[in-house]
Amino acid sequence: MAALSAWFWNERFWLPHNVTWADLADPAPGVEYPKAGHLFAALPLALGIFAVRIIFERFIAGPCARTLHLQPGVARRAQPNAVLEKVFRSITKNPDTRHLDGLSKQLDWEVRKVQRWFRHRRNQDKPSTHTKFCESMWRFTFYLGIFTYGFQFLWQSPWMWDTRHCWYGYPYQVMTPGLYHYYVTELAFYWSLMFSQFTDIKRKDFLIMFIHHLATVGLISFSYVNNMARVGSLVMCVHDASDFLLEAAKLANYAKYQRLCDFLFIVFSVVFFITRLVIYPVWVLNSTMFESWAIVGPFPSWWLFNFLLLVLQLLHIIWSYLIARIAIKAMLRGKVCNDVRSDIESSSEEEADRPTDGLKTSALSPKGENGTNGHCAAAKDQAQNHSSW
Repeated sequence: MAALSAWFWNERFWLPHNVTWADLADPAPGVEYPKAGHLFAALPLALGIFAVRIIFERFIAGPCARTLHLQPGVARRAQPNAVLEKVFRSITKNPDTRHLDGLSKQLDWEVRKVQRWFRHRRNQDKPSTHTKFCESMWRFTFYLGIFTYGFQFLWQSPWMWDTRHCWYGYPYQVMTPGLYHYYVTELAFYWSLMFSQFTDIKRKDFLIMFIHHLATVGLISFSYVNNMARVGSLVMCVHDASDFLLEAAKLANYAKYQRLCDFLFIVFSVVFFITRLVIYPVWVLNSTMFESWAIVGPFPSWWLFNFLLLVLQLLHIIWSYLIARIAIKAMLRGKVCNDVRSDIESSSEEEADRPTDGLKTSALSPKGENGTNGHCAAAKDQAQNHSSW
């Protein structure tokens, strides 16, 4: 273990030339440099944030949802059947014609009855609009709060107005209480999202979002340990700027305020493009790649950090293209049409029992609720999580 620890914390990787961990271990009185141990504080804070979320959703978001006539609503449950449950859990949740015919003969049921069972069983595992509203209201509140705090903190910081201050004196840069609280709160929030994934209703993008949260936690921790926290705070603020707008659009959609939803989504798209395609490369990447080269010079963790930020910029371009398609459809059609990633199998599926099944389902609005629900879900995974890093 000692050898593994020595290899992982190799000074030649983490720190510039002629700088050692010992140089950062004993700063002057009243001065504090980042240490890996500081990040452990994020774990109990994450549990606290998770507890606050439960209280918030129950006593604040829940009543707001009911005021908007969004009742918890219990999905129609599939009747217990051991054979179909085994197929659902271990083979397929959406059987094809061959499976349906086989199960129909095995159970002596009509094919339509088997189809209906699988539809009801799938809907059992999907969150209601009430649940999604509460989740979005919690994320909206947190994102708006952390963006407000981060922006106010950076407004008073010299590196917001001159990014070269991110590198002057590096790595001997003091970790101020404001910067520490900003970092640890962001880190704790993404830890809490990882915890909540195992207690929330499991969704089809579970693995993708888990990997995303894990990567975000890793990048925030990485930038803190090698004291690139100043430029890291800029990255977090740039990304936080659009998150709360997306959640606001989703809230409007769940409340069935279509015009407000479309307006907020367009605003979100504009802010997303400006922050990710203009501010991020011109302001942040220019500093991490060129200003830092001139002031500090490259070293191994510097190369890795910039590589990851460049990969992030590539993802920004891909996400921006996908979001632009959604925004253009919204402007051309008067509202944002649905997306196949909608979380809920809605009335279009319920109508599948009727002989006209399939004829009423538009190619442009396959499954989902009216408005931007599907697109907000897609944009959330594509655009948020852009999220924090």
